[in-house]
Amino acid sequence: MDLVTFLIQCLNAVQYGLLLFLVASGLTLIFGIMGVINLAHGSFYMIGAYMAFALSAPVAATFGGGFFSVLAVGVVLAVLLGYVLEWVFYSYLYEREHLQQVLMTYGLILVFEELRSMIVGDDVHGVTVPPLLSAALPLGDMMTYPVYRLFISAVCIALAAGMYLVFTRTRLGMMIRAGSTNREMVQSLGVDISFLYRVVFAAGVALAAFAGMVASPVSSVYPGMGQSVLIICFVVVVIGGIGSIRGALVAALLIGFVDTFGKVLLPSAAGVLVYVLMALILLWRPDGLFKAG
Repeated sequence: MDLVTFLIQCLNAVQYGLLLFLVASGLTLIFGIMGVINLAHGSFYMIGAYMAFALSAPVAATFGGGFFSVLAVGVVLAVLLGYVLEWVFYSYLYEREHLQQVLMTYGLILVFEELRSMIVGDDVHGVTVPPLLSAALPLGDMMTYPVYRLFISAVCIALAAGMYLVFTRTRLGMMIRAGSTNREMVQSLGVDISFLYRVVFAAGVALAAFAGMVASPVSSVYPGMGQSVLIICFVVVVIGGIGSIRGALVAALLIGFVDTFGKVLLPSAAGVLVYVLMALILLWRPDGLFKAG
């Protein structure tokens, strides 16, 4: 492998890892902090990708601005969706057994897939890269790297930094961390824990949907795309440590490098390398790389 190819694969690994973190961080909020096993989280990623496809024409006709307007409208809709879902369904799951959480969230997967089929259909779709970011940077004499992939990495880094500041430097972050440790005590101190959890859940849904929207121009939009994302997101959460945002970031980057270079160097074994990594890390640290809070 020459230096240019190695550099391109490193960029691909970082971009994939950061995008994976964006999806998995939402699952970390819902699963690690709120204690809900949310099998429907991959569906939120799928919903974001389909919103990027379905909203492009009406948003351009109404607001203009192209892809970036679609991102803004899609995030608002995802927040509203998350808020309503937590209020109607998930708020009843906090005190219930994990089996009931699994059954209800799996049912939501079936509902979302059927609604997707009824509204958009079962065809494979594509989303056009915005013209502003459609260029490519030259790497060597023969290879180039798309500017849009660099944009995805930059956006993910900015969101990761914003999440860190919110959780470690704001009163909201302090309440969220306290609520994940002792829900009853935080509620007795006058905090509306139900509203707080609703905000956290809406943020988790918005992160997953936003990841689906920004990933749609570099991948196809197709039925069932949330299932594979869901599995790898749970792997990220387990490796990083349940409830740890920092752990999710480190784990996502590790998986990004293992998966990317595995497909280049060991293509026949690439499908299992990520799970081997998870097994080795859990043998070393059974609670994951980092602890929550």
